[in-house]
Amino acid sequence: MKNSYSHIRDFIMHLWRRQASGEQLLEKEEELIRKLEADAMQHYSEDHMKASRERIHNTVRNSRSSRTMPLARQAVLIPAAILVLFISIFGLYQSFVKPEVFVAEGSFRSVKLKDGSAVKLFPGAELTVERSFPQATRLVTLKGDAIFSVAKDRRHPFVVQAQNFSTKVLGTVFKITQTGNRKSVDLYEGRVAVSYAGVPDTYLKPNQVWANFGAPRTAVVFTKAAPGKKMPATAMQSLSFNEVAFAEIIRVLQEHYGISISYPAALAGKKLSAELKGTMEENIEMVAFAAHLEVETQGGKAYILK
Repeated sequence: MKNSYSHIRDFIMHLWRRQASGEQLLEKEEELIRKLEADAMQHYSEDHMKASRERIHNTVRNSRSSRTMPLARQAVLIPAAILVLFISIFGLYQSFVKPEVFVAEGSFRSVKLKDGSAVKLFPGAELTVERSFPQATRLVTLKGDAIFSVAKDRRHPFVVQAQNFSTKVLGTVFKITQTGNRKSVDLYEGRVAVSYAGVPDTYLKPNQVWANFGAPRTAVVFTKAAPGKKMPATAMQSLSFNEVAFAEIIRVLQEHYGISISYPAALAGKKLSAELKGTMEENIEMVAFAAHLEVETQGGKAYILK
């Protein structure tokens, strides 16, 4: 609250100094002042506004009649002339400017947005929505995990800015999961575009999942396994990595396919870039080829790169 108070004070004093010097305000600044003034008039009675005007007039009149007043005293009286306006706008900041923050503390929380979209926050998650929402782009910020059911609007994309990546949709249902460096987007219906630094944007279809498996500049797209069933070896639709350490690439392959891959320790830090869209065997072969290695299979679940 203290920081908000300081920001609003500085903003009002800035506008006051510009007006006092005869400087013309910008159109958006004039519009903001008109809206704040109109909203303030709704919150106060005519008697209250009359009393406020009288206090301001008395303060200004007294300051003018005391031209020989010490400068220190004048410095106090001049800001006092706008104190009433400042207090009114400070109260309006909470409902007009300050973003809305929804926090799920210890349990799930459902949030209904102004455009009709619905968000289910998982325990510990935090959703920030600007007061100007919705605009041309419906932008929200998410910390933690949440399921979004986005109202369809082809003219106004809905963007969720998560931690180090974003998801863009027009109208769909999807889940965002964030655990440390691990990020994933689970699409239930519709279409989404996932942006993650270092790799091309990824476009998902229903029943697909985007994940980075905790690795930087890595994007994996795979089809979800049916309830109660294991992930099929052909589930991976694509694997993109851009200047990623060989050890990280092998870790992602092992974790996704549930296999074991051994390789020369000297190659752990070697960085590679590629996009894979083949079967499990084909992807392993391509990674080995990029590192100038050959693949030896041991029982179908274990592979040796040498």
